[in-house]
Amino acid sequence: MIQRRTVGIVGTGNVGSAAAYAIFNQGLASEILLLDKNTHRAEGEAMDLMHGQQLVGRVTCRAVDYPVLGNAQIIVLSAGASQKSSDESRLDLLRRNAEIFREIIIQLDKHAPNAILVVATNPVDVLTYICQALSSRPGRRIIGTGTLLDTARFRALLGRHYGVDPRSVHAYILGEHGDSEVPIWSNATIGGQSIYERTVLGKEWESDTMQSIFEQARNAAYEIIDRKGHTDAAIGVVIARIVQAVLEDQQNVLSVSTRPKGAYGIEDVCLSIPCVVGLEGVEKQIEPTLSDDEEQALRASAQALHDSRSGLQMEL
Repeated sequence: MIQRRTVGIVGTGNVGSAAAYAIFNQGLASEILLLDKNTHRAEGEAMDLMHGQQLVGRVTCRAVDYPVLGNAQIIVLSAGASQKSSDESRLDLLRRNAEIFREIIIQLDKHAPNAILVVATNPVDVLTYICQALSSRPGRRIIGTGTLLDTARFRALLGRHYGVDPRSVHAYILGEHGDSEVPIWSNATIGGQSIYERTVLGKEWESDTMQSIFEQARNAAYEIIDRKGHTDAAIGVVIARIVQAVLEDQQNVLSVSTRPKGAYGIEDVCLSIPCVVGLEGVEKQIEPTLSDDEEQALRASAQALHDSRSGLQMEL
């Protein structure tokens, strides 16, 4: 009997819908289950996707409630409140999303205790930590999208700078998915050649240029939101990439958010380090050798995440 690949998505706003489209378009699942508090929206998204089957292949798409998510091997969490106004603090928004996630985890632990969870809602690192703390499933089976998108942006910009396919660039952004994230220049390579302070493909290392490339990657979300009001396309592809790594047991090394288990002296937060992702979620963690400055910046990023969680009045 052929094993069905069932993916659930909780929250069918811009990000959830983009993830569903990317998963559908890439043919990664045989069934996509959509859940949203706005049932009509989930139904509409499912109908819209279903009509594309003739072009991409047979994929069942339907709106469901929590009990049906027990059929899913992997569930994407893209639900959450949006900021009410500029007067609402980041901590207030975090409090609201934390309570939303508490209810989601209660339902998923009841109805889909064996599914791997992919957290995409921001602030993704703190919400990944909260999910791991609240859920009865092993922490390795709860993955935050983390800096996988930042790393993709970073490699795309470096690829454009050096005139190569971004898939030929190996460079990571680690730490928080946010302002304290850290570019790992000491391990950045193209074709096995380090680019740090070297001339590669006729391009000399220029610190100001490289800092600008990193800042463009770090600030990309702000720039995109300023122009179109939200980000969704690239994060949808990122979610699909994680889903593929899990469902196909690819053992890919991805910069996703999890607890580092003491790597670099970091404890009690979730942030991004290179992880081997496969059928069981985060199956291994990699601790690349960093420069002293990079390691210090990564610990500072961890502290920033810890501080952002400290004001959250929530029993974990």
